[in-house]
Amino acid sequence: MKLIFNQLLLSAMLLTAGAAQAGESGSTIKADALKAAPFTDAKIIATLPSGTRIEILKKDGGWYQVKSPRGNGWIRLLSVRRGGAKTSSAGSELSGLAGLASGRAGTGKIVATTGIRGLNEEQLRAAKYDEKQLNLAESYATSRAEAQKFAASAKLAARQLDYLPDPSTGESK
Repeated sequence: MKLIFNQLLLSAMLLTAGAAQAGESGSTIKADALKAAPFTDAKIIATLPSGTRIEILKKDGGWYQVKSPRGNGWIRLLSVRRGGAKTSSAGSELSGLAGLASGRAGTGKIVATTGIRGLNEEQLRAAKYDEKQLNLAESYATSRAEAQKFAASAKLAARQLDYLPDPSTGESK
């Protein structure tokens, strides 16, 4: 139940933070295709090289709709670094991008992160409880019987999956 609540709370936070990207600038972390629609099999409009400055117009799932020097279209969220370029010293933008790609940033130490790609620290801190969004997310829940009926009609088979081990003890729950 706790896991379901956490997922619902996360969904509500994402729904309320989704509009924050509109009008934000950014740049590409790596070369990637600019697509006509937010789908991997959509028509390619152009290829944006690494470091291309873009304006984020909209977010849809794992995609950003962007305005770029090579046209408007959709690019994968994981290929974009939101925000302005660092300008404190020559090459600092490239070192920042390399840090994002390698998991190393600033101190030279390996950094492990847990979070949501696409939300920055400020947005996470500013997130507020939204009962309406949480209720909406909960409205999508279904009963066990309904889920089993759907699975049977789609000829899906049940599979047992073990929980991951607890990192502090190494034991499965």
